Amino acid sequence: MFALNEKYLPHYTRADYEQWEGNWELIGGIPYSMVPDPGIHQVMEPAPDWYHQKLNGRIFATIESALIGCDTCEANMPINWQIAEDTIVQPDIVVVSKPFNEGVYLTKTPEMIFEILSPSTASKDRTLKYELYRDAGVKYYIIVHPIEKSLEIFLLDKQNYRSLGSFSSGSYKFEITECSFDFQIEKIW
Repeated sequence: MFALNEKYLPHYTRADYEQWEGNWELIGGIPYSMVPDPGIHQVMEPAPDWYHQKLNGRIFATIESALIGCDTCEANMPINWQIAEDTIVQPDIVVVSKPFNEGVYLTKTPEMIFEILSPSTASKDRTLKYELYRDAGVKYYIIVHPIEKSLEIFLLDKQNYRSLGSFSSGSYKFEITECSFDFQIEKIW
């Protein structure tokens, strides 16, 4: 069946991606709309809700505060991360070690990615992006459960993610390239 998909379905690349209007992710040549548009027949995802965006801002602010004085790492909110010519994603939050090019596309693998679950993205975040980030070498993958008010932290151990547990409060010490910081979990809720 997969061979039929490869044979008959279109396969898009960065050149195509740059022509599209709206907010998209491109994973393995397949476009994923980040906002609803009834006129497009691709995999649709509604825009993040108010709480999702507020939580995203709080996580980013907490990381920024923790990184004060760190000259080796930077955090950013949704940015185009180009993993391959046919794969460009927009994680909710990334932490990247320097040096990297500050352009339209991040091409360096982030040390850390936060994805906030929503009903429309939970399955993709737990499966497709989990494997994508693991295979790309992202050291920490943090899945944020807004309803449960918890973080599920995964650490890349050799070539697989190992769950470090689920956390709702306290702090967690992240160790990334030439940098470590305490993340105050209760500040984001």
